[in-house]
Amino acid sequence: MTELQKRLFALQDTGYRDFQMKLIPTVPADRAIGVRTPELRKLAKDLRKQEPDLAEAFLGNLPHDYFDENQFHAFLISLEKDYGTCIAQVNAFLPFVDNWATCDQLSPKVFGKHKDELLSEIDRWMASDHAYTVRFGMGMLMQWFLDEDFRPEYPERVAAVRFQNGDEVDEYYVNMMRAWYFATALAKQYDAVLPLIEARTLDPWTHNKAIRKAVESYRITDEQKTYLKTLKVKK
Repeated sequence: MTELQKRLFALQDTGYRDFQMKLIPTVPADRAIGVRTPELRKLAKDLRKQEPDLAEAFLGNLPHDYFDENQFHAFLISLEKDYGTCIAQVNAFLPFVDNWATCDQLSPKVFGKHKDELLSEIDRWMASDHAYTVRFGMGMLMQWFLDEDFRPEYPERVAAVRFQNGDEVDEYYVNMMRAWYFATALAKQYDAVLPLIEARTLDPWTHNKAIRKAVESYRITDEQKTYLKTLKVKK
């Protein structure tokens, strides 16, 4: 094992591993170590501060053997403070992301200071033929562009995504993010997003899932929930 793999196995929790793998069916069980998220985050912070050379060597050594290494990789990138470096690391890593958990843990804070540049990257990610790159792009649009930087054309871009690569699992995780995006958009930008729901812009499955998630939100009023339920479509 590598030095870092030895450290990860020293933090192994097999009970947690077995529970975690039930939630991430796209990752083979023998590729999981079972390190809890707080431990991974702490190790990433410590490595960045105390052993930057080892951190850089790890980031450049793709692909990894274990799911936990990918999670650790996502946490290391998320700590990067230089935008250009961070984007390069993200783009190098995304082709190797093979599950929703790693995809969703990748959340660089530096993106919040470079939103203009980020938009072009998001468009490129959402046009990818790799499921988790598409999911990541939509996730970043949801995280950074549903508040003061919101524009009506952004949900239109997500609605326009039609990811079909022949893999039902991949398509499922892309469409789940599309539904999550629209449910969150309804909570934050209801009046601007509602017309897209009323027009049935999304495919039936994603449309109904977005409504279901929205009506479960405490940020949606009872009146809004009642109306949204009337917009469900038959599959």
